[in-house]
Amino acid sequence: MLALIEFDPVVWIHVGPLRVSPHGIGTAMGFLAGARLLLPATRRRGVPDELVHTMVWRALAGALIGARLAYVVNHTGEYDSLLDVIKVWEGGLSLLGGIAGGTLAAYPVMRRERLSFWSLMDAAAPSLALGILLGRVGDLVVGDHLGKPTDFALGFRCTGADAASPCVAPIGHGVHMPALYDLLSVTVLFGILLLLRRQPRWDGFLILTFAGWYGTARVIEDFFRVDVTHGTGLSGSQWTALVVAATSLYVLVVRRRTPGRPTVPEAAAMSGEHLGEDLRSR
Repeated sequence: MLALIEFDPVVWIHVGPLRVSPHGIGTAMGFLAGARLLLPATRRRGVPDELVHTMVWRALAGALIGARLAYVVNHTGEYDSLLDVIKVWEGGLSLLGGIAGGTLAAYPVMRRERLSFWSLMDAAAPSLALGILLGRVGDLVVGDHLGKPTDFALGFRCTGADAASPCVAPIGHGVHMPALYDLLSVTVLFGILLLLRRQPRWDGFLILTFAGWYGTARVIEDFFRVDVTHGTGLSGSQWTALVVAATSLYVLVVRRRTPGRPTVPEAAAMSGEHLGEDLRSR
């Protein structure tokens, strides 16, 4: 057996009478760092900071709601009442649901101000990767998302110490750490997005690259998790990630255009149709 990673998770930090979770700290730091990285990109697109602040705060609220709803939908058997659903502080959030909720909450501002959705999402792509990266650091500190048994060198050795998620292997044996795999993957993705944004690209390219890469990674990583599959073999997160990744990669590889924008042959065909209609109307 190769050497496993061994450490004692820190689930809570006690500050006087208060308890602070490193998981929450990592999530907050990820959100703040991502928001800070977003501003230079939106300024280059001529979007006022005040509008960006409005969208960011809306996205925060939407992310919290979306993250909770997505988790509850995938784990309905864990909740006996509406009160249990509301207890967000007891844990149970979906990252993918949070991204979806945050995007939906910010979209009305984009639409009202007639801002390009795909251009703004491109600006946000590196910020999303950075936010996930820092959030995963918090996951690792508290020992969250401990997965299935393994003897893989990057696995976590169960010591019996308290962790945010249970260790399903006996003490002394290892389990997968999907949070670590996700951290490594999104770190590479973050670097790639920073490089890609240096050159002009069609609107939607960066966010679709993020979605295609991250969605594919989550489908793979979640096989190492301990999660509900509802008899399908795939968890709710995997189904979501699979659809998002497949759609994004199709647009990137096949369409190679901003979603909703016709290709040159399609545009020519549409122009021909309109010309034919004009001739017939004369």
